Amino acid sequence: MAAMNDPLAAPSATIERHVPGTGQQHRHTIVVLVNDRPGVLNRVASLTRARNFNIESLAVGHTERPGISRMTITLRGDDFAVEQMAKQLYRLIDVLKVQDLPAEGVVEHELALIKVRASTSVRAEVLKVVELYKGRILDIGSDTVIVEHSGSVQEIDSLVALLGGFGIREMVRTGSVAMSRGSSIVDIEHEYIAVAVPTDADLPTIWVDPEDVGAPGVGAELPAAAVEAATASGYGISTSPRSACVYIRTGGATPGAEIDRFAGTAQRIIALLEPSP
Repeated sequence: MAAMNDPLAAPSATIERHVPGTGQQHRHTIVVLVNDRPGVLNRVASLTRARNFNIESLAVGHTERPGISRMTITLRGDDFAVEQMAKQLYRLIDVLKVQDLPAEGVVEHELALIKVRASTSVRAEVLKVVELYKGRILDIGSDTVIVEHSGSVQEIDSLVALLGGFGIREMVRTGSVAMSRGSSIVDIEHEYIAVAVPTDADLPTIWVDPEDVGAPGVGAELPAAAVEAATASGYGISTSPRSACVYIRTGGATPGAEIDRFAGTAQRIIALLEPSP
């Protein structure tokens, strides 16, 4: 009984702790939305390498928003380690959103160009294989053809295995791009550029605060001219329920050109908020 109350006594049972990297390896498709600026790709790849992940494919392209690019990264790792890496990615400069797509309910495709040996004696057979997989012939040479095919990773792997029997001279694959089915999207949530005007200070403070800036409601005490100036420019204006501040905000990621316009408009609104002498 005394041993149970002794703080120096050895524990009767060892607490099991999960060690990252020791779990079952799964394939993960990670989508990263970033600002389209130099050095972003290097920072993302360097962090992934530092966490001891091997990137199987990496595809980068523009999105529907100017100045915002979308990366699609495929890799293998245990769920816990991948989750920790995703959290670290989100802390990088110019990274706006990180999401590990589920294994189900996702459309995933990639594009492949394959140059295949195709002499006259076997060319018809090569064309039949390409037609079976609904691919396209982009170029026909004296002893080769270039095949284009887009589809899932499994479909392309299957086509490559068949064409390998004829002899593949060269191949390039873009890497996977993926999108969730239905209405689910990968988007930047609650990202705001805010100008806060403290009621007891002369100078405003400018910062990004996704949680605090998104406070709802427009204070009735705000001057009508300031509200009109904000809404006419496409911005929101509201008071914070947690601090004596007024927020001028714009939703979504804001490229450099929009930041300049927002800053100029904010300064005009601040002048309208200041009390008359």
